[in-house]
Amino acid sequence: MPRLRLDVALTLLVLAALALAPLLGFGANHYLTLFARIMILAAAAVSLSFLVGGAGLASLGHAAAMGVGAYAVAILDAHRLTDITIVLPVAIAAAALFSLLTGAIAIRTEGVNFIMITLAFGQMAFFTASSLAAYGGDDGYTLYDRTEIFDSRLMENRLFFHYLCLGFLVLCWGLCAMLLASRFGRVLRAARENPLRAQAVGFAPYPYRLLAYVIAGTLAGLAGVLFANATEFVAPAYMSWQRSGELIFMVILGGLGRLSGAILGAVLFVLLEAWLPSLTTHWKMIFGPLLILAVLFMRGGLIGFLGARRG
Repeated sequence: MPRLRLDVALTLLVLAALALAPLLGFGANHYLTLFARIMILAAAAVSLSFLVGGAGLASLGHAAAMGVGAYAVAILDAHRLTDITIVLPVAIAAAALFSLLTGAIAIRTEGVNFIMITLAFGQMAFFTASSLAAYGGDDGYTLYDRTEIFDSRLMENRLFFHYLCLGFLVLCWGLCAMLLASRFGRVLRAARENPLRAQAVGFAPYPYRLLAYVIAGTLAGLAGVLFANATEFVAPAYMSWQRSGELIFMVILGGLGRLSGAILGAVLFVLLEAWLPSLTTHWKMIFGPLLILAVLFMRGGLIGFLGARRG
């Protein structure tokens, strides 16, 4: 089986398992909470993989856009504005504007400079959120209500929320795959591989990269909306560089530059993070080396490893 088809087959298998899990005895609250976390972080990882694989931009501030979407929910909730017709446009606009303003500066650089600038913007967002005393400051903010869908509390139905998260993950994966396969995606890859050659044939890399950065940030902001509703809590930690590092690690763990790999990497990362604490209180001393070993010995990530084993 070709490697691309293996990517798709494994991803479809994971999505099918998530779709069937609540119907096969995994409908308890703690399972649905875990699955929601997996799907939301997988969607955020897919948006980052789109940016890394398409434009070659490894952002260490990607979680900041996710946090902007989450804080849009929190701030509106504090003012008792919880309907999705208000929350969704505000969250999309906030995440897109944040990505546009920061990306307009960051994308003028490359390599380590780009990583450090996105890290700086992410930390600026983190400290800004920490200073919002009216919305919990360092302690975070607990939502009064989940986002309402046309005056109904469907979000509070855990089964509905499960399939909403699954639908968003599928939409995010499909949209990013469609964009990468389009003319826009081909220009992005050409600019990533050789910017001067792309310019020579009439394509300016900067606007394409900026648009990709905004799209990825907006999708991350939507993931933040779901994450805020899943936890019913928003904190500055959602914007920290550690969360961005986790998203990058999910992308690398699954297979760098592969959208399907981002989903598989997120599933493996979150499951390990949930399982290891049951073994020992010092689980992070096991988790860290395991991730390092995975990077060292699974060249090409999980997808590359499984493809090599199949070969």
